[in-house]
Amino acid sequence: MRSNPNCFGLQKFLLIACFALTCSIASAQNTPLANGFAHNDYWHKRPLYDALEQGFTHIEADIYLRNGNLVVAHILPMLGKYGTLENLYLKPLADCINGNNKLVARPAAPVTLMIDIKSGADKTYAALEVLLDKYKSLISGYEKGVYVQRQINIVLTGHKPVKLLKAQQNRLAFIDEDLLKTYRDTLAVNIYQTASCKYSKMLKWDGKGTIPTEERERLTAYVAMAHKFGKKVRLWASPENTAVWAELLDCGVDLINTDKLAELSGFLTSRSANQALAQVQ
Repeated sequence: MRSNPNCFGLQKFLLIACFALTCSIASAQNTPLANGFAHNDYWHKRPLYDALEQGFTHIEADIYLRNGNLVVAHILPMLGKYGTLENLYLKPLADCINGNNKLVARPAAPVTLMIDIKSGADKTYAALEVLLDKYKSLISGYEKGVYVQRQINIVLTGHKPVKLLKAQQNRLAFIDEDLLKTYRDTLAVNIYQTASCKYSKMLKWDGKGTIPTEERERLTAYVAMAHKFGKKVRLWASPENTAVWAELLDCGVDLINTDKLAELSGFLTSRSANQALAQVQ
């Protein structure tokens, strides 16, 4: 029995229409962006909220320990002009997860808060431990040799207290490893969750023309090594353009670092939709 080409065309149209409707509904519900990373999130007009509303589930904040407070800032802060890590991130994020924050929808996936320590690693971490313990029920942890997944992941970068964390059998924080050294330490979720490096240390390509073959091969090799040990890859200070974003994703990079939340959100959503439609077709 021969199939009716008109019927097939109608089925294809309906599939595409249904997919478009699904994308529209999902977008309204802040669908999590698996590949988005909100760099220096506190620079935005509404820290945390702008990122969550765009679907970002990887968010970065820089902190300094000042007079016993964990102050969020990029350069040496004056307390009073800046918010604290708890007030800007942990408390509103906890309220959001618990359904007590009406300003933004509850995240549909675990949120990774990458904390860039700008002051002394060990002293800052000691203060951070006390603060994280207040939200222990929501934070993923390493507990007696076992990784326990919860709604918030804490990953430390900047001045990293690596020796302290490695010695702990119970903790609520993990480390962002140097991507260029990922082959030296094979520990996975018990200490490292991500591996990052500055874009210019890995690539010179700025998005114009075709990426040089040797640069692409270098990146994919490091990505493969990081993935082998369960680490998500990010390149920071990368050029903010769609050509670079697309190439990084094609090379297996997990997290696209950006200050342009809306632009990257739109790019990732469109890319995902186009890939899904290509499978339908």
